[in-house]
Amino acid sequence: MSPRSKITLLACAVSLALPVAASASHSVGTSSQIAWVRTATTRFVTAELKRDPSEACAVLTVQQRGTIHNRTCQQRWNAKIATMLHEPGERSLLEADKHAISKATVVVHGNIASIELPTPLLNGSNELVWTENCWMVKG
Repeated sequence: MSPRSKITLLACAVSLALPVAASASHSVGTSSQIAWVRTATTRFVTAELKRDPSEACAVLTVQQRGTIHNRTCQQRWNAKIATMLHEPGERSLLEADKHAISKATVVVHGNIASIELPTPLLNGSNELVWTENCWMVKG
């Protein structure tokens, strides 16, 4: 391979890596931690869009998944999602969040993480906590 070909190959590799590095440059944490946070967030937002309370509950912390006032997590989230998606513009806000997740800034400090999204995930918060060997939405 000629020196010129090597330089061209190197330049192509660098140019392909730049967008990835630029989008992740403000995130804090290991690449696997950041990916886990994005995966958990995607699962949660997708569950809301699909009106799937079981999947939404699967990404919540154990305290949030419990039965409260004789209503299971699935019952509470079924009602919450139905009410939320009935509101004008809510589906659009969730879609905006879903599209923003892949490029959103993620900050991990110990077992707490946050993701910067246009709309809060839960109770005005975009926090997740590392528990049960995975990232869970915390509210």
